[in-house]
Amino acid sequence: VRALLAQAVAAMPLLAAHTKLEGRISLQFQGHSAVQLLIAQVEAGANGGGRDGAAEPGLRVRGMAKCEHDAQGDFRTLLENGQLGLLLEPERGGQNYQALVPIEGARLADALEFYFAQSEQLPTLLRLAYDGTHIRGLMLQRLPLGEKNSSEDNWQHLQALFNTLQEAELAATPGLTVLRRLFHAEELRVFDAQPVQLACRCSREGIGAMLLSLGEAEVDEHLKEQGRFDVTCEFCGREYRFLPDEVQALFLAGHMQPSNDTRH
Repeated sequence: VRALLAQAVAAMPLLAAHTKLEGRISLQFQGHSAVQLLIAQVEAGANGGGRDGAAEPGLRVRGMAKCEHDAQGDFRTLLENGQLGLLLEPERGGQNYQALVPIEGARLADALEFYFAQSEQLPTLLRLAYDGTHIRGLMLQRLPLGEKNSSEDNWQHLQALFNTLQEAELAATPGLTVLRRLFHAEELRVFDAQPVQLACRCSREGIGAMLLSLGEAEVDEHLKEQGRFDVTCEFCGREYRFLPDEVQALFLAGHMQPSNDTRH
């Protein structure tokens, strides 16, 4: 399960590069076997910042999985008869986009290739690798027909080269070295590197907004039963505790502020 989650996280910067979305992308697998739920997310750090509110450049990724305590096995075993969902949430306005497809293939990369073929009709090749220390991914997509070098012969040639790459080699080899080995006879144009970091977007302010969305009556009922409100982030495990006077101040401040369009 750890390897599966690592590969899902490795896929997120590749999906961000593909969509060029300013916002958040969520990849979700729901199964009916050992893994009930697996989620990976990516968003631009410059648009949000960390827990202290400071802007952070590059991309932030995070992931989590819910599974049986003894879950083990290959991709098919862990996510048998499940669904893959992709959710795009623009940062500023615009419509969310969501697509659902059955989970197909023997690897997570196969399932994502099937998603691109079904939802976007875009020929895509993907390798995702994890060696216990590094997570790496490589994605190759065909340009629309009519663009420079987008012939069927060129695509078949690059596909044959790509298929020589094994997960173990990808996991152990830096990205640029992989590209030069695979496509040594091709002209390579490499863009500036973009930093990627594992970071959770949870914050006390965000949890407070979630409590406000529950409504005062529901929160009061919980406080009467428990005496406090404890919330644990399922992504990073950080715990947040709200005592009754803190909850009261939260709702008092909420009543005094004009409503906004914050999404929870």
